[in-house]
Amino acid sequence: MRSLTLHLKVLVILLVSLGILITAYQIFILGIPMTEDETDDLWNIDAKVEFLASPREPVKLQMFVPPLAQDFVSLNESFISNNYGVSINRADGNRKVTWSARRANGKQTLYYRLVLTKRYSGEQAKAKGPIFRDSIPVEGAEKIAAEALLAPIRQHSADVETFISETIKRVNNRNDDNVKLLLGGDASTSKKAKVIELLLSIAHVPMQRVHTIRLAADIQQSPELWLRSFNGENWLYFSPETGEQGLPADRLVWWTGDDELVSLEGGKQAQVSFSLDNSEMNAIRLAKLTDENTDADFLEYTLYGLPLQTQQTFMIMVMIPIGVLVILILRNLGGLQTLGTFTPVLIALAFREMQLGYGIVFFTIITALGLSLRSYLEHLKLQMLPRLSVVLTFVVVLIAAISLFSHKLGLERGLSVALFPMVILTMTIERLSITWEERGGGHAFKVAIGTLFAATLAHLLMSVQELNYFIFTFPAVLMIMVGFMLAMGRYRGYRLTELFRFKAFLKD
Repeated sequence: MRSLTLHLKVLVILLVSLGILITAYQIFILGIPMTEDETDDLWNIDAKVEFLASPREPVKLQMFVPPLAQDFVSLNESFISNNYGVSINRADGNRKVTWSARRANGKQTLYYRLVLTKRYSGEQAKAKGPIFRDSIPVEGAEKIAAEALLAPIRQHSADVETFISETIKRVNNRNDDNVKLLLGGDASTSKKAKVIELLLSIAHVPMQRVHTIRLAADIQQSPELWLRSFNGENWLYFSPETGEQGLPADRLVWWTGDDELVSLEGGKQAQVSFSLDNSEMNAIRLAKLTDENTDADFLEYTLYGLPLQTQQTFMIMVMIPIGVLVILILRNLGGLQTLGTFTPVLIALAFREMQLGYGIVFFTIITALGLSLRSYLEHLKLQMLPRLSVVLTFVVVLIAAISLFSHKLGLERGLSVALFPMVILTMTIERLSITWEERGGGHAFKVAIGTLFAATLAHLLMSVQELNYFIFTFPAVLMIMVGFMLAMGRYRGYRLTELFRFKAFLKD
């Protein structure tokens, strides 16, 4: 007996733990939204390219576009132009679009439009990058200044991360004569990045320029320069102005490297302006779109991977255990008497076809009339199968009559009573009739009221949209419920109704 109790406890703990772990994985690792009303950001980015085309010359304009390799995924990408050919190529981790035309004249305008969102799947590709680079040649005074700066940097750093941070801090100290010499009077971000790269190269630390766009609507902006270095496992991002580490979440990497955003042949005065617009979309719908536009099918192995019609069926099915749990609690802990365990759940499912009030009224009418017929058939001494057949047929006729009567009165809701499960009603009538014969009308009435109350409570809980979404999206919750049901299976204590029944003993 003790080993059986231990076995049950281990099984309960295992099921509950597994259910919690799987659900937590879906929420915190895969990032699946917990509520149906949750929304996520959707960004619309327009890059407008303007230039003057040289007459009688072929035009070729190249522009970097986001690689979208890590944190973001593209939902739609379009290249808008008039009489231009468009091609895209990849090189060194970048993507570049090429617009080309045989002839163009005057002012030209091209558009690149991108709709993107945060990548849902937490599975990221393993980062790769260089961990060593050759030194940039430097001579004379610049070499002496660089070595003078590197000496305290080495002394105050412990690894690549702190070395880079200390280097950026030193280069931004404009009071340092060595820094002034290396900057040569140019304190622009680009010049600072060159000096930082020079110092890092002498220490054989690789560094790349990263050009980003801030995801913020209704502001004028141009690409913002960041620096990054690979430490053997991950890319480390740094601001060349402040030394701030870590790329902010609202930055989109547009391209990496030393090249300019746009290169133009057959024209001049190329300019790019950015405009961003932010909107919101239902999170789970956005997750499905993300799934369709990436190779990471993280929703494919959930119930959302099923055909739409099958999903609608499962949305009802996954709520049945909730109804069963309600009945289990009402019977085992509350002591409520019902017609069996699952009949109230089936009646609760029938209530889904109409409003609860109509369902209770129709259920009461059909059951009462069915009991009257069943009482009459009892006098004819029929066998069970013919008796049930007659009751079932009577239920069908009664449903048809009520539907017709409701239609004539303009109560269209009554038409859905035809979808009531006829077998459920027939068996309910049969079981109530047997209870009446065996234990009397009072007990049968009490059981009928208990069944109706349990079915109503189960229906109300099964109709909660937020709960329906949560269990359908995270079906591992059902394992937690099974663990709770198993734990309740060994309950041998008093029920709530029994406490009232035996209240007199407490007084004594």
